[in-house]
This record gives sequence, C-alpha cells and structure tokens, in this order.
Amino acid sequence: MPIVAQSSTETDWVSRFADEVIAESERRAPGKPVVVASGLSPSGPIHLGNLREVMTPHLVADEIRRRGYEVRHLISWDDYDRYRKVPAGVPGTDDSWAEHIGKPLTSVPAPAGSAHPNWAEHFKAAMIEALAELGVEYDGVSQTEQYTAGTYREQILHAMKHRGDIDAILDRYRTKDKPKQQQKKQQKPVDEAELEAAEGSGAAEEDDGSGGAGGYFPYKPYCGQCGKDLTTVSSYDDATTELAYSCACGFSETVKLSEFNRGKLVWKVDWPMRWAYEGVIFEPSGVDHSSPGSSFVVGGQIVREVFDGVQPIGPMYAFVGISGMAKMSSSKGGVPTPADALKIMEAPLLRWLYARRRPNQSFKIAFDQEIQRLYDEWDKLEAKVADGTVLPADAAAHSRAVRTAAGELPRTPHPLPYRTLASVADITAGHDEQTLRILSELDPADPLTSLDEARPRLDRAENWISTQVPAEQRTIVRSEPDTELLGSLDEEGRESLRLLLEGLDSHWSLDGLTTLVYGVPKVMAGLDPEAKPTPELKVAQRTFFARLYQLLVSRDTGPRLPTLLLAVGADRVRTLLGS
Repeated sequence: MPIVAQSSTETDWVSRFADEVIAESERRAPGKPVVVASGLSPSGPIHLGNLREVMTPHLVADEIRRRGYEVRHLISWDDYDRYRKVPAGVPGTDDSWAEHIGKPLTSVPAPAGSAHPNWAEHFKAAMIEALAELGVEYDGVSQTEQYTAGTYREQILHAMKHRGDIDAILDRYRTKDKPKQQQKKQQKPVDEAELEAAEGSGAAEEDDGSGGAGGYFPYKPYCGQCGKDLTTVSSYDDATTELAYSCACGFSETVKLSEFNRGKLVWKVDWPMRWAYEGVIFEPSGVDHSSPGSSFVVGGQIVREVFDGVQPIGPMYAFVGISGMAKMSSSKGGVPTPADALKIMEAPLLRWLYARRRPNQSFKIAFDQEIQRLYDEWDKLEAKVADGTVLPADAAAHSRAVRTAAGELPRTPHPLPYRTLASVADITAGHDEQTLRILSELDPADPLTSLDEARPRLDRAENWISTQVPAEQRTIVRSEPDTELLGSLDEEGRESLRLLLEGLDSHWSLDGLTTLVYGVPKVMAGLDPEAKPTPELKVAQRTFFARLYQLLVSRDTGPRLPTLLLAVGADRVRTLLGS
C-alpha cells in the first residue's frame, strides 16, 4: 500500500513535484507504475549539463519510491538520431568520421581503440557507469532497437495518416522562427560551458519534417544504399502504406511502411509519440526544448491532437556551468562529463549539487579551487545534520544526496577536510606511507589508522591535484635551507621563527599548529595568543606567513600552513627554518 504521509522535513522542490506527479498519475492511470522519463543522445561525451536531464526525474522518482509507489524511470537513449557532426577533441577520431554524417549514431564506427561496437555504445558506456555510481535506478530504452524492431509501427502509420494535422500544428509556429532568431541574438552571451549545456540532445536541432513538392511527411527514412538520412519522401499511399523516397546519393526506392523499419519519425513528432506510447507523467526539458515553437511546446499540442495523449509535467531546467575546466584532459574540446566529476568528488556531493537547486536555477560545478569551498560547505551541512540543527529543506537535500530508496551510497568512513587532503596529496605526490604519517597526526584524539578510512575522498583529492592543478602551482618543499633569506632576517624575524620552533612539539596537531602560527604574531605584538585580531595584527600575520612560505616552499603562498608544517615534518621544518 503506498505511503502518502510526508516527513515534515520534506519541504523541498523534489517533494512538491512528487506530490504533483503522484496526483497526476493516479488521475491518468490509477494502480499503474508512475512513469518518469529522460532522453539522452550519445552523439558525443554526455556532459554534466545533460546529467540534469537525468537527475531531475531521478530525484522525483526516488522520492515517490520512498513513499511506497512503484516507479519506472525511463532513460531513452536517442541512439537512432542522425550523426550531425564530428565533436571536437574526441580521442581516436579525425576528419574521416565526417563521412558518416547523416547515419544513425549506432551505424557510426566507435572512436579508434574503443572496446565498443559503435559510436553510440562508446559514449553510452561512460554514462551508464557514472549513473551506477550515482545510484540512479532506471530502465534504459534504445531507440535504435525500438525503431528497427517495428515497435512503433502503429504509431508511425498513425502519424503518417494524420500528417496534415501535424503540418497544421507546426505551421502555427513556422512564421515565428524569424523573431525567435532575432531574440536569440539579443540575449546576453554565455560561456562555453553554457553553450555546450544548452545544446543538449542533438535531436533538438532536427528539422520538423517539412516536405517539398510531395507535401509534408513526418517520417524520415535512412537510405537503403548509403545509410544516411539525406532523403526526401516524394509520396505516400495511406491505403497500401507505400512510401517513395529518393536520397541525395542518387538512390531511390518504394517501400511498404507497414513492413519497413529503417527510419524514424522526425523529432517534434517522435517525442510526443513516445509520451503517449509510454504514458510519461513527468519529463523535464532544457531551455533548447522549451522556447516558443520548440519541441516541448509543439509536442504538447501534437500529443493531444494527434496521439490522444497528455503532455508530461515538464519543468524547464537551467544551465549547469563549470568553473575551472580548462585543464580537463579527458573532455578536450567540450565540457566535463559525470565521469570526470566523479574522479574528483564523491557521488553524494555531486548528487547534492543537483538536489539542492530547483531545476530552473542554474549552478556551477567546480573543477578549480572552488571545489574545496564546496566540500567545506558539505561538511558543515553534515555536522548540522548530525547535531540536529539543520533546516528542513537542507535536511531533505542531504538525505537525497547520501541515500536512495534502495539504500545508502558508499561514503568515506573517516572524512577529513578535502582541502587538507588535497594539500597533503600535493606535498607527498601520492606517497602512501608519507600520506598516512601526516594524516594520522592531524587529530591525536581521533587518529587515522589506515588510508582506507579516508577513502574514497582521499582518492578524489589526489585526482584533483594530479589532473586539475597546473604544474607551476604544485607545492615543492625545499630540500635545503634558504641561507640567504635566513641571513637577511632582522632580530624580530629571527625571534618569530624561534617562537614557532619552540612551540612545535607541544602544538603538533592540525588544531594546535593553527593556534601556533596565528599566535606567534600576537605574542610578538605583546598580545595574548587568544587575542582577537586587529587590522594591524592581520598585516603582521600575513607578513609572517609569507616569510614561512618562502622558507619552506620558495613562494609567497601555498597550502594552509598548519597542514604544510605537518606534511613537512617537525625535523625538516627545524632544518629549513634554521634551527
């Protein structure tokens, strides 16, 4: 029996959509599974903007499952879409892949060296793996399999019979194309990541089936000779289902559409056909699908007037931007993928970024230093959840991040601050024994006894350092003291180093060294080590810190000093600071 009662903490956007979807499902199809849907086109790397297409219905579906309802989350792999272009920077490809433009994605060879049988399967594989790590439960549907098996034959014949009605619906918007283009030009420019995210599914740019002299036809055959969709339907007979087409390659033939399986409905007809066929209750869409005259808007009329169906509840989702993606090695020429993000952040954190923002709110995923701030924010949220001071909506977003209806996601047993782990990984260059020594000294009251306790967060921080931080920004500890700088210090400078070295043993933990490095300038100013900082004191602290960085790593900045001191080790610190 479905559990309809909600927890008082579930006041977030996910719960509100779940209420709406459950009510709509019970109105349309009482007693049947609730159907939500996503569509992904594996025309190239499936990026973090596309992930919102999956995470929005996933979070809603998971909330509905938690309430005891049966849910189907369909992910439609639009792998029967045409191959539109060769994506920039995909390893294992070159200009020769352009000869396949116009073929279905499943008929295009995979990049050289791939273990997968075709282009679509190559790019689906990475997404499938990422979705498993993210805890996304779904039913995958290959549109190549659906179309080539004749699954939609009845719907195709119906659409062809009602092609005049479809044409009339589309014609309501065709005159609006020009103003729409002018409106686009007036919009403010967006960054490269947003442009990639806005592109979304390749299907969004397909034509609507506008015909030539033979009239309008909402069906596009793939050529029997070249395999491409550079075809034009010239005639169709409703009684016999005979369809005649010709291709730009010179080939032409007449087929019986009641038996023919090598083609598909054009996108603006295909999408609403599937809404009716699958009984979809909820499916979000990106901004490229949601403007006036676009596929979601037109589809709402086609599904109602042609297929006797109902348009899904379909919130528009906003851009997912990226900060600090320039150094990405695995997504050259495009924005990062979920697999790239999961190399540098744990799955609960990535889920949280999508759960805490309403679909129409844009947000950025950090690949630069901002990831450290995000992790700090996450750790503060975890602490509030643990002590019961968390706000209801934040508690709901946290719950959706760390678990699904099926159970808890894997988590780090002994989570240490990400910025600390990154600093240690930077200094040790992944040396396990050295890393364990440093991390075990961070908190003597709760020492780390094995690196496995700090994983997978430690692995993510190490990956971030090795893939996202440029070599010139990496920390290299000096091998010998800087005798010239040490010799140039005045009496005050020498005294500050003496106070630091004198306090090392009694302050040898992360918190202790934090107190020590901030306290030395206070003592030098004649203040109590616990005194509140003044503007003058902050200047003195910055000067002291810069001097320590120069003596330890020959730069004015670096990892947080307490972490750096622990990483360098007390003996080496004494050597480098002239003791």
